[in-house]
Amino acid sequence: MSKRHLLATALCLGIGLAPIAQAWENEVFSLRNRWENITTAMDEARRADALSSLAEEAGALAEAHPDTSEVLVWQGIILASQAREVGGLDALGPAKEARRVLERAIELDPEGHRGSAYVTLGALYDRAPGWPVAFGDNDTAEQMFERALEIRPEGIDVHYYYAAYLEDEGRDEQALAHARRATEGQAREGRQASDEALRRKAGEMAERLAH
Repeated sequence: MSKRHLLATALCLGIGLAPIAQAWENEVFSLRNRWENITTAMDEARRADALSSLAEEAGALAEAHPDTSEVLVWQGIILASQAREVGGLDALGPAKEARRVLERAIELDPEGHRGSAYVTLGALYDRAPGWPVAFGDNDTAEQMFERALEIRPEGIDVHYYYAAYLEDEGRDEQALAHARRATEGQAREGRQASDEALRRKAGEMAERLAH
């Protein structure tokens, strides 16, 4: 086969594969935008049902793309939000599934989509009940937050959730430092609404801890 023929074949294959890659990227974009709207703008009474429906969509996308880390990270984020919203024993199912898919995402991408997998895992380990009910573990939570900080030290979400963990642990001075850093952090493109909401919460936390 000539070099020209090889190049033409490669180009045709590339053109054929591009829409497949673009399809999941568009789906993730849609999931992310709807998650932003649900968690920052939707009435509280409607959030649990909306997140449940979104989690089903994310699950279907993950089944279609089981080895795409970004898809799994967003499935994990949505499931973790669902667990937080429903609370109680009903939260255990989505929380455990969130942990599973986020750990798989990290196997595929050690940075966990710029640290997002680690932040979410940290919050899950912090909030979930311990053994034998669930997998909650304070030491593991802190390890997850520290890893996220290594990857994205300017992250509003990283500092806010780490500050919340530290406050729960009674480490108020450290919590205050991270809450302040969250207020000074950098909002991410496409995540402005949720990051700015966390910035406001971090400001309230910092004001509370400073007094």
